[in-house]
Amino acid sequence: ADRRAAAEDVLLVVSELVTNACLHAEGPDELFLACDNKVIRVEVSDRGAGQPAPRTPHRAGRPGGHGMFIVQRLCLDWGVVRASGEAGKTVWAELGAPA
Repeated sequence: ADRRAAAEDVLLVVSELVTNACLHAEGPDELFLACDNKVIRVEVSDRGAGQPAPRTPHRAGRPGGHGMFIVQRLCLDWGVVRASGEAGKTVWAELGAPA
């Protein structure tokens, strides 16, 4: 299977991570994008204490909770890195680099 992401997928993941920072923290502090031949990495940092997670079980008809489910479906991997010694976190996601 081709694991390269479409540009629309990358845009959707960026949008979901930024939206989560707006909804659950005081907005994003930083958006970082990096790309090599294989992977595009998206990082969104905020000062929130929450832990993003896909809502399980996922119910398509219910409002809310879809963002991280979408991220999980589109990405090769994703995770959360806590800021050391202070409030905040960086949520990162990696997708197959677009062709």
